[in-house]
Amino acid sequence: MQQNIGKIDKVIRLSIALLIALLYFTGTISGTLAIVLGVVAASMVVTSLVGFCPLYCPLGINSCKISKK
Repeated sequence: MQQNIGKIDKVIRLSIALLIALLYFTGTISGTLAIVLGVVAASMVVTSLVGFCPLYCPLGINSCKISKK
């Protein structure tokens, strides 16, 4: 599995997940919306830690800089 998420993309994903968590714990979001956004936040955290987003493959997106060896 080749990485397709760059550093800036990882920071953005983690920031959005943190924002969603903050909204949940302050009581701004609740119910079904909180569950859906919680799943989205969890997937963002996992994909940023792994460095691979399965949705990027069919879309042909790669935000990871390719290093030439």
